Amino acid sequence: MMLTIIFPVLNERLRLEKGVSRTVEYLKDIGFSDYEIIIVDNGSQDETPEIAAGLCGKYETVKYERISVRGVGAAFRRGVEISRGEIVGYMDIDLSTNIRHLGEAIHIFRTRPEVAYLNGSRFAEKSDTQGRKWYRKITSQGLLILLKVFLGMKSTDAICGFTFVRRETALDLVRGCSQDNGWFYMIEFLLRAEKRGIHVLDYPVEWQEDYDTTVKIFKTICNYLVQIVRLFWEFYIRRNV
Repeated sequence: MMLTIIFPVLNERLRLEKGVSRTVEYLKDIGFSDYEIIIVDNGSQDETPEIAAGLCGKYETVKYERISVRGVGAAFRRGVEISRGEIVGYMDIDLSTNIRHLGEAIHIFRTRPEVAYLNGSRFAEKSDTQGRKWYRKITSQGLLILLKVFLGMKSTDAICGFTFVRRETALDLVRGCSQDNGWFYMIEFLLRAEKRGIHVLDYPVEWQEDYDTTVKIFKTICNYLVQIVRLFWEFYIRRNV
């Protein structure tokens, strides 16, 4: 079973080498070698490309892809399109989600063929979230309420930054999703999986807040609201999943 790990990055010179190296070393420690890591750079203007080139030279399992538009959604889509693994997914480069969950994900896909989609959750009953700022707790919970009330989301988290999917399922969802380039793309990706009856495993994780995030909270919230209205119209008015 081959695994593709996508790291969407934008101006990540401070975290890129550490994130990739830790992942490679972890996979080596657990004896898993059938994988590829794809760094998808969506417009970095710092030393990210040079660092990525160094990592590609150091590790034969690491690849670098640069795209012309910004956004995690665009980076994830491109990563899925060029992936070779039977299982494909993405993690945040800061590894806020405990790296041990990567090994657990590999085990789940090997032993539970009914699971097509593993969705890491910071808010599941057994999750352990540390260092979450109060205002981010409020915005996250507010988003979850809107997603559940207006779009019928079943999962306990929408954008943990730890998602793995069987490749054929991922390709099918990409074909059915919008071309939104931002974070909401990952929410839409999950919602469409649920609407199609795909077996989504809502998985509790240990997660540590990253205080150097580049996410612009107000702009992101405004985009989320617009996208929620769009999907509500599509799901319940046009009835087209």
